[in-house]
Amino acid sequence: MRVFILLPLLLALACCSEHKQPGAPAIPDEKPLTFDWPSWGGDEGGQRFSPLDQINTGNVKTLVRAWTYRTGEISDGSGEIARTTFECTPLVLDGVMYISTPFCRAIALNPETGAELWSFDPQIDKSLQRNWMLINRGVAAWKGDQGWRIFLGTMAGDLWCLDAATGKPVETFGQGGKVPHGYMGPKGRVLHGAEASPENLPTEWEGAITSAPAIIGDLVVVGGQLPFLRAYAVRTGQVVWERSKVLAPDDPDYTSWEGPGLAKQGSSFSWAPISVDSQRKMIFAGTDSPTPDFYGGERHGDSRPCNSILALDAMTGKTIWQYQISHHDVWDYDIPSQPNLITVRREGREVPAVAVTTKQGMLFLFNRETGEPLFEIQERPVPQSAVPGEKLSPTQPFPVAPPPYARQGAGPDGLNRVTPELEALARKAFSEYKVGHLYDPPSEEGVIVFPNTIGGGAWGGGCYDPRSGLYYVSNSNVGSLMKMVRSKENPSIFARVTDNFDNGRFWDNRTRIPFTPPPWSTLSALDLNAGSLAWQTPLGIVDSLAAQGISNTGSISIGGGIVTAGGLVFIGASNDSRFRAFDSATGAELWVAEIDGSGHAVPMTYLGRKTGKQFVVIAAGGGNKFNNQFADALVAFSLP
Repeated sequence: MRVFILLPLLLALACCSEHKQPGAPAIPDEKPLTFDWPSWGGDEGGQRFSPLDQINTGNVKTLVRAWTYRTGEISDGSGEIARTTFECTPLVLDGVMYISTPFCRAIALNPETGAELWSFDPQIDKSLQRNWMLINRGVAAWKGDQGWRIFLGTMAGDLWCLDAATGKPVETFGQGGKVPHGYMGPKGRVLHGAEASPENLPTEWEGAITSAPAIIGDLVVVGGQLPFLRAYAVRTGQVVWERSKVLAPDDPDYTSWEGPGLAKQGSSFSWAPISVDSQRKMIFAGTDSPTPDFYGGERHGDSRPCNSILALDAMTGKTIWQYQISHHDVWDYDIPSQPNLITVRREGREVPAVAVTTKQGMLFLFNRETGEPLFEIQERPVPQSAVPGEKLSPTQPFPVAPPPYARQGAGPDGLNRVTPELEALARKAFSEYKVGHLYDPPSEEGVIVFPNTIGGGAWGGGCYDPRSGLYYVSNSNVGSLMKMVRSKENPSIFARVTDNFDNGRFWDNRTRIPFTPPPWSTLSALDLNAGSLAWQTPLGIVDSLAAQGISNTGSISIGGGIVTAGGLVFIGASNDSRFRAFDSATGAELWVAEIDGSGHAVPMTYLGRKTGKQFVVIAAGGGNKFNNQFADALVAFSLP
């Protein structure tokens, strides 16, 4: 009998050969490849490449739904629809799947059937949705002498440590399995060292943890929508080190601030996932924009280390190198996604690199060890502000390669002419405001800036195929209204208003169709060895237009993809409740399936240990900032 149980797995392993492209470099061995999905980004560095090729370009069109798991989190318990978005990327470890839900529950599933094994509920206050969208993008895992531990961050700002076998809190971690990460000291004072022990932390709640923690060695590193980054001991929950967004006078970045703005930094330090390089004992984090987001009259200067990629010593939290992607940000152009730790080729040799996608629709590539740009970055002059008290940076950094993957402007003739009705709406919107470009300054009259505040590249970020050197990233081509008025509370400062637009987005509020021409979202392949655009294709459709025979428009999107050795890029992201597979070499759409809600998540893939089948899974939750259609489905696909 055992022979028949093992046979499917052996056959599956046999078909998961390297599947190299002709002339492609060997896959670097610094990140061991696995048929599981052990970290949020696939591997600890967020490359999001899988060596599985059982599902490939030749058979992907036959994929079928294998199972569906429903979280039940459509209502908040009061009978009202909860304001949620199900954006979790599951982990698969040693034959078990681990997920998190918008209500911050952690759940273990059988990855081949979707059957629930256990569930843990931290019982967060669901009324948080009045101010926050309930969201949780995943968990992290660490293996010790007693087996796996699962680390879960919550919207309440707590970090939980769970026994992976039972789902029960590990009592020796923090206070009964919990560290109150989302708390600061009295009157907003950040605690340090021994003072920041778990029993001293819970004084004032500050914010939420929405991304999966990062694990390196015996540390769990946690950011969140909080003004600090902390590393805890995985066994005890004791604080090992902390980085605060509020700088001490002896910090080298202190002089990049002028005025009282530094002391008011209450926004997040690093809310997106963090990347880990265990070999070099480094972590890589992207930082948030300064506060207030859109007016810098009280914070003249570049505002470092905001809007930066930081390479930190994982053991101490000290900076090894950093690079600021935008200076004195007033466009909400923070670093929205996990930095990708990859290997590229330069002059015939392999170079450890970090790729940083941006809301500006540009990709920055650095030497991972030194911070040296691997493509030239130019400081170019940008327009200046006429808003009283504002003082913008005279220049901003632009990489000369690869080319931008998102729309960075629209001329006066850049109207949506897809239908007469849409053209009429667009003409009216264009007549009311100046329609500008990247880094046009916010003004009292109002200007439309591209990309918008969600970004030309959003939190889903990109994925990388180490065999071909191609990097895949999706984007939305939408503008944002940047209009400033004097604050009612303090007339000496200014605040952004959005007029009659949905949060300032330059689209028709009823249909969420932009006033500019399609494509409204694309999937791009960037060659990071050559610094060129390999291909770009529209991502998604608008059902109402498709019904009229108008296709290839793209659909505004948020989320990301993965790439596999089967020659495929799997991605949801688009606002059309569909999941797709593209040929990674050409960009041809090979397969599409309708799912329960738009997949504003990053998918993942793994090999079933009993069946020997490759599965591809995505959270189909809808919601987010693009629609009011909510779902609670985790959907798995496999070959028939």
